[in-house]
Amino acid sequence: MGASLRALRALALLAGFHLLGLVVLGALAGADYALFRWGPASVAVKLSLVSLLLAIPVVRGMFMLGSRRNPDDYPPGLPVDADDEPQLWHTVRELAEQVGTRAPDAIVLTAEVNAAVTEEARLLGLLPGRRLLFLGVPLLQGLNQAQSRSVIAHELGHYSHSDTRLGPAIRRGRDQLLRTIGDFEARADRTQDKERARQERRNEKRLAKGREAREIDPGGAGFTYRVMARLYTGYAKFSLRATLADARRQEYAADATAARIAGRDATASALREIPVLDSAHGFYLRSYALMGTDAGLLPPRGAVFGGFGELLSARALQLLPLRDELPDEPVSPYGSHPPIADRVRRIEELPTSLTRDESPAAGSAATTTSTASALATATDSGKGAALDLLADPARTLEALEEAVLTPDARAMRRAADWPELLTESSRARLGALDSPLHRALADYTRDVPTMAVLLRVIDDGQLWQLARRLPLSERTATVTGRAFQELVRPALVTGVTGMVLAELAGRSRLSWTFSWSEAAEVRLAPEGTEHDPEAAVAAALADRPDTEPLKRLLLDQAR
Repeated sequence: MGASLRALRALALLAGFHLLGLVVLGALAGADYALFRWGPASVAVKLSLVSLLLAIPVVRGMFMLGSRRNPDDYPPGLPVDADDEPQLWHTVRELAEQVGTRAPDAIVLTAEVNAAVTEEARLLGLLPGRRLLFLGVPLLQGLNQAQSRSVIAHELGHYSHSDTRLGPAIRRGRDQLLRTIGDFEARADRTQDKERARQERRNEKRLAKGREAREIDPGGAGFTYRVMARLYTGYAKFSLRATLADARRQEYAADATAARIAGRDATASALREIPVLDSAHGFYLRSYALMGTDAGLLPPRGAVFGGFGELLSARALQLLPLRDELPDEPVSPYGSHPPIADRVRRIEELPTSLTRDESPAAGSAATTTSTASALATATDSGKGAALDLLADPARTLEALEEAVLTPDARAMRRAADWPELLTESSRARLGALDSPLHRALADYTRDVPTMAVLLRVIDDGQLWQLARRLPLSERTATVTGRAFQELVRPALVTGVTGMVLAELAGRSRLSWTFSWSEAAEVRLAPEGTEHDPEAAVAAALADRPDTEPLKRLLLDQAR
């Protein structure tokens, strides 16, 4: 479908939203007229008030002004000009010329595993506007230069096919729909809250009179608002379905452009790599970059995003098999991007004669095969090379932190290095431990849940009574005796081990070994202690509990 037809469809869908609003308003007005004409006046007045309340969100949605994108809608990032990043700008402009389109007016580096383009066009895309290219630094850390050229060429392909020109019109229709739906849902929630409060007040009066309270059920309140919300949600789904096939064709066309400009194999390998990088980046943020935030601690400056490259290098072999595990389903039923597996298959089926040959100078090893293993080999050979597009990667990574992190995050203390970050965050996490065993122990003893209290409970033979206070599955809660002990023992092991580690950490008797390639290892300090924490916990939780090994462990660590 050409740009003109897509513009007409966008206009039709936008007009359809307003037509739906007019139909709804007409139906409400018609119902009010009929009631006033033939119904009881008291009922007509009440229902006309309901109609007025229903009409407000419709009118608000229809007449919301402005379609210009709010800067807050863009992903946070670091804008860079040609003076900041000359090689990156040269590459983007060169690729734009090869694609046959106007280069972007701005490049914004982001902290996401993603690349995207927008255009602030006007008059339903008839007049071009300012173009922005968003380029994720994690992509530059994980792709080689040939693959990064493919990603950029793909995004520029959306410009050449006029995919971005209709953005403002589509965005306005989406915003109007979302505002109308949100308005109806908010009104339904407020109505339900008022009904709940009314029923609670009624129960208070009943209880004051010595009568039994009734069940609170505000479920029916706000029903008409939710019906209206579902009506507009249905239209939103219709709009998405109407544009879905074309949106996915645009992705296929952009992939073909990337293959023509950057090469078939570079494009296929980049597509294989992106889901791997996305998964690895999520793991990196959870397990490394953000592990100290609960303790108010961040990695050294420049390392919040810079450490991702270290993880990729250290875990290269672990990530290798993931390139064959391509997602064969779209991210969502209404997602504009087809499944990665389908996109890769289409690219790999392209004849090499129709795509540009890849050359070592472009940053990719020459290859004549399209198998996943060969593509993975080519990918590994240029790992991290795309980061060389930046003039000073270390400076850029540090500046990206200032642009992306929230003020609260930037105010956090910085660790001297990664081992310090691991040690301090682990100690803080153990020090703030509030496990189910802690809560059960406090509930059972009515005392502060400490190791000393726990040992006393075990020595008094009350371990299994304490275990009954833990959150239990339905099956565990119904059994007794040995069966109960075996079912609850794993939860006890986890809880007691956590309390022991917290006790040792509080006495600075634990040390952690930092690693990019493996999970952190915790050790007792000083080295060579004769006590085994795992064995001591097992002895304390045995059928015949023996707390002496655990006491000796804690006593030894207290010296």
